[in-house]
Amino acid sequence: MADLLRPLLIEIAACRQCAAHLPHGPRPVVQAGRHARLLIVGQAPGRRVHDTGIPWNDPSGNRLRDWLGMPPDIFYDATRVAIMPTAFCYPGKGKSGDLPPRPECAPLWHDRVLAAMPDVRLTLLVGRHAQERFLQHNARATLTETVATWRDYLPQYLPLPHPSPRNQSWWKSNPWFETDVLPVLRERVKSIIAS
Repeated sequence: MADLLRPLLIEIAACRQCAAHLPHGPRPVVQAGRHARLLIVGQAPGRRVHDTGIPWNDPSGNRLRDWLGMPPDIFYDATRVAIMPTAFCYPGKGKSGDLPPRPECAPLWHDRVLAAMPDVRLTLLVGRHAQERFLQHNARATLTETVATWRDYLPQYLPLPHPSPRNQSWWKSNPWFETDVLPVLRERVKSIIAS
């Protein structure tokens, strides 16, 4: 099994499946380790992540690490934390933010990456795209409803809102997220990373 992940990551890095649809070209961004216990699934890399090749290397990543109570050295340790967006390449800018993840990516790569990481104990579903991909018909009608019913998805999944600065009004309208969800999130993540 350990031999499967390295060639798979090389194959992903060379992927050009969506090249014709990516205004800044393909640059797949994924972090995976054979024994990772925590998996973070977001939507797609933003422009800064595309430019650096480092996942969550932006203000959203800073907020996500704060939510997790996790320093960068652990967050970027692939032996403990895997990071797999819904789509691995930056889709480009839309009218009100980044375009949605390209639909070809997840069916092409997700199952293979997951099969190569059998030790994952918790998957954080960050944002609506990740929730729809992994929860499918079990996701609620809105992101708020899905995150509000987070207990229903444990122990395998924990849905979260996207930590983008654009979502500040969401956090203000949903103070229960900070008081109810974040303490449980931090405790579970700490326990999984320590084991």
